[in-house]
Amino acid sequence: MSNLLSWEYEQAAANDGAKVIVGIDEAGRGCLAGPVVAGACVFLERQSWPEGLNDSKKLSRAQRRRLFDEITVSGALKWAVGVATVEEIDRVNILQATFLAMQRALAGIDRQADIALIDGSQMPSLTVKIQPIVKGDGKSPSIAAASILAKETRDRMMEEAEHKFPGYEFATHKGYGTAKHLAALERLGPCEIHRRSFAPVTQCSFKF
Repeated sequence: MSNLLSWEYEQAAANDGAKVIVGIDEAGRGCLAGPVVAGACVFLERQSWPEGLNDSKKLSRAQRRRLFDEITVSGALKWAVGVATVEEIDRVNILQATFLAMQRALAGIDRQADIALIDGSQMPSLTVKIQPIVKGDGKSPSIAAASILAKETRDRMMEEAEHKFPGYEFATHKGYGTAKHLAALERLGPCEIHRRSFAPVTQCSFKF
């Protein structure tokens, strides 16, 4: 498992005068069901990061769980999670809902941020200066930690949805458009947490 994390981007921001540097990432943008979730993380001291920290997509579930627990109890970090609901996704579109979740995560940090390092190439409208970093979740420790917060939070939400909406196997695919999910969607129709603005949901028969 490759790990290219370094403090390069955090240090560059600090050299420009930033004191509170927040990493932000999202999870669930490409799903057919469930919310989009953003994580935000600030390292209070840039000396080290939790062992095994990396882009959440490169980690096993067990590794993500361990790191999530370490991040959320560490006194060396400030963190928050923001959520945009399915209703908001359908109303404003997934991109704007993602930005909304990011703003909520940023607002949850109890420090006034000077800059936000964002995974990707798009520029959300936030209340602070933004630096987008392509594949930033594998480069910046702050973004990597945020990616784990977002991914693990959302996974747990979808596992809870499994019990409320049986038959869709949300605990397995977490709302992504897998073959099993599409088959269940066609068989059962959409449930409350399906994104009706997404074509695969719109195209199936609506059964309630």
